[in-house]
Amino acid sequence: MSLEFISLENIQKVAHEYGYWAIFLGILLENLGVPLPGETVTLVGGFLAGSKELNYWLVLSNAIAGAVIGGICGYWIGRTGGWSLLVRLGSFFRISEARLLNIKEQFSENASKAVFFGRFLALLRVFAAPLAGIVEMSFGKFLIYNLAGAIAWASAMVTLAFFAGRIVSLEQLVAWVSQFALLALLILATVIAVSILLESRQKEGEETGK
Repeated sequence: MSLEFISLENIQKVAHEYGYWAIFLGILLENLGVPLPGETVTLVGGFLAGSKELNYWLVLSNAIAGAVIGGICGYWIGRTGGWSLLVRLGSFFRISEARLLNIKEQFSENASKAVFFGRFLALLRVFAAPLAGIVEMSFGKFLIYNLAGAIAWASAMVTLAFFAGRIVSLEQLVAWVSQFALLALLILATVIAVSILLESRQKEGEETGK
């Protein structure tokens, strides 16, 4: 979200003032659904590490910790009350419970991939953990993929900003990463839409053949 108070300039100011706490809490809160750009927070941390204002390993460890703890909180939110909330939201948007159960089943089959790769997509980074709780993915399995995804994502973002920040401006780096994330999200949405369409046509064909 492009709200004024979470502009890149303000994120930099907060990171300068609060250092590692800003990185940890920024990513943690994003995972809890607060509209904070966790990706940008991580890039700012890596950029400041590259300019020797912060320590690379402390930035990385705080980014990982924020992502892991936020994911765990999201998982238990989904596990304890997420399904009933999802059904109420579905009713509001006129999505039947049967359709939600179908979506739940499909997500359950791909929960591990969603938890791991979802780290690299803004929307999935927020919703993958609660959805994993809703489909009752085992906590042990969730913890492994949540930790692995957090390490991979944080390492990629912090390291990219650490080195690339010496060549290009932070503004340009954030713009490139945002464009890549948007492209990846559009590709994922297209794949899901095509999959649903093909499945729908297959069921129609089966019903017609009966």
